[in-house]
Amino acid sequence: MSQNDKVGIFWDPKGFQLDSIGKKSYLRATDGDTPYVSVPIRMLSIDTPELHYPGNQSPSKHDDRLKQLADWIEGGEAPINKDLGKFILPKIVTGAAGTLQKTQGEEASDHFKEMVDQDLTKPKGTKRKVFLHASEEHFDVYGRLLAYMSPQYSSKELATMPREKRSTFNLKMVESGWAATFLIYPSIPKHSDLVRFQSGGMAAYQGKRGAWQDPLMLTGYEFRMCVKLYKVTKKLLNGAKMSSGARCGWISRYCADMTTGKVYYPQDYFKVKPYNRIFLWPKDVGEAVGRMNLSPA
Repeated sequence: MSQNDKVGIFWDPKGFQLDSIGKKSYLRATDGDTPYVSVPIRMLSIDTPELHYPGNQSPSKHDDRLKQLADWIEGGEAPINKDLGKFILPKIVTGAAGTLQKTQGEEASDHFKEMVDQDLTKPKGTKRKVFLHASEEHFDVYGRLLAYMSPQYSSKELATMPREKRSTFNLKMVESGWAATFLIYPSIPKHSDLVRFQSGGMAAYQGKRGAWQDPLMLTGYEFRMCVKLYKVTKKLLNGAKMSSGARCGWISRYCADMTTGKVYYPQDYFKVKPYNRIFLWPKDVGEAVGRMNLSPA
């Protein structure tokens, strides 16, 4: 890792611990970042390509819509900054962006299921429990538990096991390249684990592992962003009157670079390498700047 790629922020405040909810039995998974135990879980700090969005729709249904969005961006009709438009355009002009999203979502899901089956199977063939750590905000808007998930090892196993062997499934998905890091303040891991997420994400990105093999891939959050931008642009072209806030409602999170401590406006997130991004909701920017010593880009 070069000096310029080292994590340059410190996030390990005293008294901040993720709440533990203990052991649960693994049941099944619906996609690469939503396994099911006794409750559905949204695995923290990662994002895999979508299998269904929005709702139960197949991403492939958005192929033509995103191709149309590319035309609108080229024509200057979409409410998107010029530089971000140039970044997104090659990824959606193909007319197959949705299909690629679904294909990669299926591959991410398959990888996750294989990984979990392997790591939760003991040498004698019996199944391990899983251990979950929930974030400060326990549930998302869909009722999924926000958590880090790992195999439950015995004290004897932990005594002889190197740290990298007991990684969370969240981190392993990032290291495989089938999940992008998706850190959102304040639900980010402690400093030592943050470094592992960053280095694992960088190795996957630079090594073109998993979804990163295809230069035209959209991260899950970019795909959702483009679908929202299509809808907003269509409304505008149909004559809808929209406030500036509504026009920009398709993207709202600020982005901090964990190696430089710089904060970027929402439409400048792409200027930060995928593995260095920490996203901030507008309401949290002021607090995050103070707690992590950030500064404007």
